[in-house]
Amino acid sequence: MTQPLPKILPVNELKNTANIMKTCQESSVPIVITKNGYGEAVMMSIKLYEEMFAKMQAAVLINEGLEEIEKGAVPVDGKEFFGSMRSKYGK
Repeated sequence: MTQPLPKILPVNELKNTANIMKTCQESSVPIVITKNGYGEAVMMSIKLYEEMFAKMQAAVLINEGLEEIEKGAVPVDGKEFFGSMRSKYGK
């Protein structure tokens, strides 16, 4: 699956804050702010930020789990794990 390219705006367009905020809300990709043709900053909606942050957190947890397995940890079946958590903590 290909990732859509970010939108690119020159820094002088930041003067129209209402338009920038609308663009952020409507965009499904980050907006790269450029100065003299070079990327300087990134803007995005809170929703997009939270989605990206959650994906990064999930990737970190997956990588930590894989590292534990490489070091000899024994993988646990998901049903077994959640069953033990239910019996330990109720619900």
